[in-house]
Amino acid sequence: MASVDECRQALRELATRLEGNADQVRERVNLDRTLACRITDLGTAFHGRLTDGRLVDLADGDDPKAKIAMNIGSDDLLALVRGDLDVGRALAARRLSVSASPFDLLKLRKLL
Repeated sequence: MASVDECRQALRELATRLEGNADQVRERVNLDRTLACRITDLGTAFHGRLTDGRLVDLADGDDPKAKIAMNIGSDDLLALVRGDLDVGRALAARRLSVSASPFDLLKLRKLL
C-alpha cells in the first residue's frame, strides 16, 4: 500500500504532465470542473480543479460537491500515473470508479 505522501506526489506529477500538454489539450477539451480523488485504502482524499487542460489548486481533503469524483486505491493511483495501468482497463476491472456526467466522462477520457 502506498503512503499518503506518495499519492500526493503522484497527483503533483499528473498535474505537471497535464501542464506540459495543456496547450494541445485545451483546443480539444473544454473542461472546467472541480475534482475529488478519494484514495479508498488510505481513507484520505485530495481535491483540485480541472481547467484548460490543467489540474490546478491541488490540496489535501475531500470536496463532497466536486463535479468529478474518482475513487481509487493508492497502489492503483501510482500505477495509473506512471502509465502502468490503463484507465479503460482500470474502469473495467473496477479498480477505478469515476462519478461524473456522461459528457464530462467523455472529455475526461480525452484528457487522460
